[in-house]
Amino acid sequence: LVRDEAVDCLSFVGGRYNGRNIADALSQEHKRYMLEMEGVNTYGIWDYSQWDTLADQLAKGYDYGKQRCTAYVRWVVQRNLFPEFLETYVKAIGSLKVGNPTLVDAAGDKLPDLAFGPVINATQAKSLDELFDNASQHGAIPFYQGKLDDSLFLPGQDRSAYRAPRALVGLPRQAELYFKEPFGPIDSVVLVDRVEELVGEMNISNGALVTALGSDDEKWATRTGKELRAFKVGINKLRSRGDREEVFGGLGESWKGAFVGGKLLVEAVTQGSPAQSVLGNYPDAVLLPEKA
Repeated sequence: LVRDEAVDCLSFVGGRYNGRNIADALSQEHKRYMLEMEGVNTYGIWDYSQWDTLADQLAKGYDYGKQRCTAYVRWVVQRNLFPEFLETYVKAIGSLKVGNPTLVDAAGDKLPDLAFGPVINATQAKSLDELFDNASQHGAIPFYQGKLDDSLFLPGQDRSAYRAPRALVGLPRQAELYFKEPFGPIDSVVLVDRVEELVGEMNISNGALVTALGSDDEKWATRTGKELRAFKVGINKLRSRGDREEVFGGLGESWKGAFVGGKLLVEAVTQGSPAQSVLGNYPDAVLLPEKA
Protein backbone atom coordinates (compact mmCIF):
# COMPACT_ATOMS: atom_id res chain seq x y z
CA LEU A 1 0.00 0.00 0.00
CA VAL A 2 2.64 2.57 0.98
CA ARG A 3 4.60 1.89 -2.21
CA ASP A 4 1.57 2.49 -4.44
CA GLU A 5 2.05 5.39 -6.84
CA ALA A 6 -1.22 6.94 -5.64
CA VAL A 7 0.34 7.53 -2.20
CA ASP A 8 2.53 10.65 -2.22
CA CYS A 9 2.89 11.11 1.55
CA LEU A 10 2.16 9.11 4.69
CA SER A 11 1.58 10.08 8.30
CA PHE A 12 1.84 7.17 10.77
CA VAL A 13 1.51 6.72 14.53
CA GLY A 14 2.38 3.30 15.92
CA GLY A 15 5.09 0.90 17.04
CA ARG A 16 8.71 0.78 15.96
CA TYR A 17 8.53 -2.54 14.11
CA ASN A 18 5.88 -1.40 11.63
CA GLY A 19 7.33 2.09 11.54
CA ARG A 20 10.77 0.87 10.47
CA ASN A 21 9.28 -1.26 7.69
CA ILE A 22 7.23 1.68 6.43
CA ALA A 23 10.23 4.03 6.57
CA ASP A 24 12.35 1.60 4.56
CA ALA A 25 9.65 1.24 1.92
CA LEU A 26 9.00 4.97 1.62
CA SER A 27 12.65 6.02 1.53
CA GLN A 28 13.22 3.68 -1.41
CA GLU A 29 10.30 5.32 -3.22
CA HIS A 30 11.49 8.87 -2.34
CA LYS A 31 8.16 9.76 -0.75
CA ARG A 32 7.46 12.14 2.11
CA TYR A 33 6.62 10.58 5.46
CA MET A 34 6.10 11.48 9.12
CA LEU A 35 6.29 8.43 11.38
CA GLU A 36 5.65 8.91 15.10
CA MET A 37 6.77 5.80 16.96
CA GLU A 38 7.17 4.60 20.51
CA GLY A 39 9.94 5.71 22.84
CA VAL A 40 10.33 5.64 26.62
CA ASN A 41 9.66 9.23 27.76
CA THR A 42 11.48 9.79 31.04
CA TYR A 43 11.47 12.30 33.89
CA GLY A 44 14.69 12.62 35.91
CA ILE A 45 14.84 13.83 39.53
CA TRP A 46 18.15 15.12 40.96
CA ASP A 47 18.86 17.49 43.90
CA TYR A 48 15.16 18.28 44.05
CA SER A 49 12.75 19.60 46.69
CA GLN A 50 9.71 20.95 44.75
CA TRP A 51 7.44 18.06 45.70
CA ASP A 52 4.12 19.93 45.50
CA THR A 53 4.93 20.89 41.91
CA LEU A 54 5.90 17.32 41.10
CA ALA A 55 2.65 16.02 42.60
CA ASP A 56 0.66 18.05 40.08
CA GLN A 57 2.87 16.78 37.25
CA LEU A 58 2.53 13.17 38.37
CA ALA A 59 -1.26 13.45 38.32
CA LYS A 60 -1.22 15.29 34.98
CA GLY A 61 0.95 12.51 33.57
CA TYR A 62 -2.00 10.12 33.88
CA ASP A 63 -4.16 12.08 31.44
CA TYR A 64 -5.80 9.68 28.96
CA GLY A 65 -4.50 6.80 31.08
CA LYS A 66 -1.03 7.35 29.59
CA GLN A 67 -2.41 6.28 26.21
CA ARG A 68 -0.52 8.86 24.20
CA CYS A 69 2.94 8.97 22.72
CA THR A 70 4.07 11.87 24.92
CA ALA A 71 3.15 10.19 28.23
CA TYR A 72 5.91 10.07 30.84
CA VAL A 73 6.23 6.44 31.93
CA ARG A 74 9.74 6.20 33.46
CA TRP A 75 10.90 8.14 36.51
CA VAL A 76 14.66 8.17 37.08
CA VAL A 77 15.17 9.23 40.68
CA GLN A 78 18.23 10.04 42.77
CA ARG A 79 18.32 7.20 45.29
CA ASN A 80 18.34 9.29 48.47
CA LEU A 81 15.27 11.20 47.23
CA PHE A 82 13.13 8.10 46.80
CA PRO A 83 11.37 8.39 50.21
CA GLU A 84 10.09 11.88 49.30
CA PHE A 85 9.25 10.75 45.77
CA LEU A 86 7.34 7.74 47.10
CA GLU A 87 5.31 9.85 49.54
CA THR A 88 4.51 12.37 46.79
CA TYR A 89 3.59 9.67 44.28
CA VAL A 90 1.23 7.75 46.55
CA LYS A 91 -0.55 10.94 47.64
CA ALA A 92 -0.91 12.32 44.09
CA ILE A 93 -1.91 9.13 42.31
CA GLY A 94 -4.08 7.92 45.18
CA SER A 95 -6.39 10.87 44.55
CA LEU A 96 -7.07 9.93 40.91
CA LYS A 97 -10.49 8.54 40.00
CA VAL A 98 -10.79 5.85 37.33
CA GLY A 99 -14.17 4.72 36.11
CA ASN A 100 -16.97 4.83 33.56
CA PRO A 101 -16.71 8.26 31.87
CA THR A 102 -20.42 8.22 30.92
CA LEU A 103 -21.85 7.27 34.32
CA VAL A 104 -24.54 9.75 35.43
CA ASP A 105 -27.71 9.53 37.51
CA ALA A 106 -29.87 11.48 35.04
CA ALA A 107 -29.67 12.45 31.38
CA GLY A 108 -28.99 16.12 32.11
CA ASP A 109 -26.24 15.54 34.68
CA LYS A 110 -22.64 16.53 34.07
CA LEU A 111 -20.23 13.76 33.17
CA PRO A 112 -18.13 12.50 36.10
CA ASP A 113 -14.82 14.17 36.89
CA LEU A 114 -12.40 11.30 36.27
CA ALA A 115 -8.66 11.10 35.68
CA PHE A 116 -9.27 8.59 32.88
CA GLY A 117 -11.53 5.77 31.76
CA PRO A 118 -10.79 2.47 29.99
CA VAL A 119 -7.74 1.63 27.93
CA ILE A 120 -8.34 1.04 24.23
CA ASN A 121 -9.64 -2.53 24.69
CA ALA A 122 -9.49 -5.61 26.91
CA THR A 123 -6.58 -7.04 24.91
CA GLN A 124 -4.44 -4.01 25.73
CA ALA A 125 -5.45 -4.26 29.39
CA LYS A 126 -4.28 -7.88 29.44
CA SER A 127 -1.02 -6.85 27.77
CA LEU A 128 -0.45 -4.34 30.57
CA ASP A 129 -1.02 -7.08 33.15
CA GLU A 130 1.55 -9.25 31.40
CA LEU A 131 4.14 -6.45 31.36
CA PHE A 132 3.55 -5.76 35.06
CA ASP A 133 3.73 -9.43 36.03
CA ASN A 134 6.85 -10.00 33.91
CA ALA A 135 8.62 -7.09 35.60
CA SER A 136 7.63 -8.38 39.05
CA GLN A 137 8.86 -11.89 38.23
CA HIS A 138 12.24 -10.47 37.21
CA GLY A 139 12.68 -8.64 40.50
CA ALA A 140 10.93 -5.27 40.18
CA ILE A 141 9.06 -4.27 43.33
CA PRO A 142 5.45 -3.07 43.01
CA PHE A 143 5.04 -0.05 45.28
CA TYR A 144 1.65 1.16 44.11
CA GLN A 145 -1.38 -0.81 42.93
CA GLY A 146 -4.55 1.21 42.65
CA LYS A 147 -8.04 -0.24 43.06
CA LEU A 148 -11.15 0.40 40.98
CA ASP A 149 -13.98 2.05 42.93
CA ASP A 150 -17.30 0.18 42.54
CA SER A 151 -19.23 3.46 42.84
CA LEU A 152 -17.69 4.70 39.58
CA PHE A 153 -19.19 1.86 37.51
CA LEU A 154 -22.61 0.54 36.60
CA PRO A 155 -23.71 -2.54 38.58
CA GLY A 156 -22.36 -5.62 36.81
CA GLN A 157 -20.47 -3.54 34.23
CA ASP A 158 -17.76 -5.27 32.22
CA ARG A 159 -14.47 -3.85 33.53
CA SER A 160 -12.11 -5.94 31.40
CA ALA A 161 -10.69 -2.81 29.70
CA TYR A 162 -10.26 -0.82 32.92
CA ARG A 163 -7.02 -0.69 34.88
CA ALA A 164 -6.11 1.47 37.86
CA PRO A 165 -2.64 3.07 38.09
CA ARG A 166 0.24 0.79 39.02
CA ALA A 167 3.94 1.43 39.61
CA LEU A 168 7.14 -0.54 40.14
CA VAL A 169 10.62 0.35 41.38
CA GLY A 170 13.90 -1.39 40.63
CA LEU A 171 13.01 -2.38 37.08
CA PRO A 172 15.71 -4.82 35.84
CA ARG A 173 17.00 -4.91 32.28
CA GLN A 174 15.64 -8.45 31.85
CA ALA A 175 12.09 -7.13 32.17
CA GLU A 176 10.27 -6.45 28.91
CA LEU A 177 8.97 -3.18 30.34
CA TYR A 178 12.52 -1.86 30.78
CA PHE A 179 12.87 -1.04 27.09
CA LYS A 180 9.19 -0.69 26.21
CA GLU A 181 6.53 1.99 26.40
CA PRO A 182 3.50 0.36 28.12
CA PHE A 183 0.93 2.70 26.52
CA GLY A 184 -1.25 2.46 29.57
CA PRO A 185 -1.41 3.32 33.30
CA ILE A 186 1.87 1.82 34.49
CA ASP A 187 4.82 3.81 35.85
CA SER A 188 8.29 2.47 36.48
CA VAL A 189 10.98 3.98 38.71
CA VAL A 190 14.72 3.49 38.37
CA LEU A 191 16.99 4.63 41.22
CA VAL A 192 20.43 6.08 40.45
CA ASP A 193 23.44 7.28 42.43
CA ARG A 194 25.41 9.27 39.84
CA VAL A 195 24.59 11.84 37.18
CA GLU A 196 26.10 9.54 34.55
CA GLU A 197 23.59 6.86 35.55
CA LEU A 198 20.77 9.39 35.43
CA VAL A 199 21.61 10.41 31.86
CA GLY A 200 22.10 6.81 30.75
CA GLU A 201 18.78 5.65 32.15
CA MET A 202 16.94 8.62 30.68
CA ASN A 203 18.35 7.78 27.24
CA ILE A 204 17.44 4.10 27.50
CA SER A 205 15.28 3.96 24.37
CA ASN A 206 17.80 5.63 22.02
CA GLY A 207 15.59 8.60 21.35
CA ALA A 208 12.27 9.92 22.60
CA LEU A 209 9.63 12.49 21.80
CA VAL A 210 9.79 14.29 25.15
CA THR A 211 11.74 14.15 28.39
CA ALA A 212 12.04 16.29 31.52
CA LEU A 213 14.57 16.95 34.26
CA GLY A 214 13.62 18.16 37.73
CA SER A 215 16.22 19.91 39.89
CA ASP A 216 16.53 22.90 42.22
CA ASP A 217 19.65 23.84 40.23
CA GLU A 218 18.11 24.97 36.94
CA LYS A 219 21.48 25.89 35.40
CA TRP A 220 22.72 22.35 35.99
CA ALA A 221 19.46 20.92 34.68
CA THR A 222 19.61 23.03 31.51
CA ARG A 223 23.19 21.97 30.88
CA THR A 224 22.50 18.29 31.57
CA GLY A 225 19.33 18.45 29.49
CA LYS A 226 21.50 18.91 26.40
CA GLU A 227 22.74 15.34 26.89
CA LEU A 228 19.22 13.90 26.68
CA ARG A 229 18.10 12.39 23.38
CA ALA A 230 14.58 13.78 23.09
CA PHE A 231 13.01 16.27 20.72
CA LYS A 232 11.61 18.36 23.58
CA VAL A 233 13.25 18.70 27.00
CA GLY A 234 11.40 20.21 29.95
CA ILE A 235 13.19 21.72 32.94
CA ASN A 236 11.01 21.27 36.03
CA LYS A 237 7.98 20.87 33.77
CA LEU A 238 6.33 18.37 31.47
CA ARG A 239 6.59 18.79 27.71
CA SER A 240 3.92 17.72 25.25
CA ARG A 241 3.06 17.83 21.59
CA GLY A 242 1.85 21.42 21.98
CA ASP A 243 -0.59 23.34 19.82
CA ARG A 244 -0.75 23.19 16.05
CA GLU A 245 1.79 26.00 15.67
CA GLU A 246 4.41 24.33 17.87
CA VAL A 247 7.03 22.19 16.13
CA PHE A 248 7.03 18.51 16.97
CA GLY A 249 9.09 15.43 16.19
CA GLY A 250 11.41 12.93 17.81
CA LEU A 251 15.02 11.79 17.95
CA GLY A 252 16.54 8.37 17.46
CA GLU A 253 14.06 5.56 16.91
CA SER A 254 11.04 7.52 18.18
CA TRP A 255 10.47 9.37 14.90
CA LYS A 256 11.26 8.94 11.23
CA GLY A 257 10.81 11.49 8.47
CA ALA A 258 9.71 15.12 8.40
CA PHE A 259 8.98 17.09 11.55
CA VAL A 260 5.57 18.74 11.86
CA GLY A 261 3.84 21.67 13.53
CA GLY A 262 3.14 25.13 12.12
CA LYS A 263 5.05 25.90 8.94
CA LEU A 264 7.00 22.64 9.23
CA LEU A 265 3.83 20.66 8.52
CA VAL A 266 3.17 22.80 5.45
CA GLU A 267 6.74 22.25 4.23
CA ALA A 268 6.49 18.52 4.95
CA VAL A 269 3.60 18.07 2.52
CA THR A 270 4.57 20.70 -0.07
CA GLN A 271 6.86 20.24 -3.05
CA GLY A 272 9.03 23.35 -2.76
CA SER A 273 12.35 24.45 -4.18
CA PRO A 274 14.92 21.65 -4.64
CA ALA A 275 17.29 23.74 -2.54
CA GLN A 276 14.84 23.87 0.36
CA SER A 277 15.55 21.27 3.04
CA VAL A 278 12.60 19.61 4.76
CA LEU A 279 13.55 19.40 8.44
CA GLY A 280 13.27 15.93 9.93
CA ASN A 281 14.93 12.75 11.15
CA TYR A 282 16.24 10.81 8.14
CA PRO A 283 18.51 7.76 7.67
CA ASP A 284 21.47 9.89 6.58
CA ALA A 285 20.91 13.10 8.57
CA VAL A 286 18.91 14.81 11.30
CA LEU A 287 17.84 18.34 10.31
CA LEU A 288 16.64 20.15 13.43
CA PRO A 289 14.67 23.40 13.82
CA GLU A 290 16.32 26.17 15.83
CA LYS A 291 14.21 25.49 18.93
CA ALA A 292 11.78 22.79 19.99
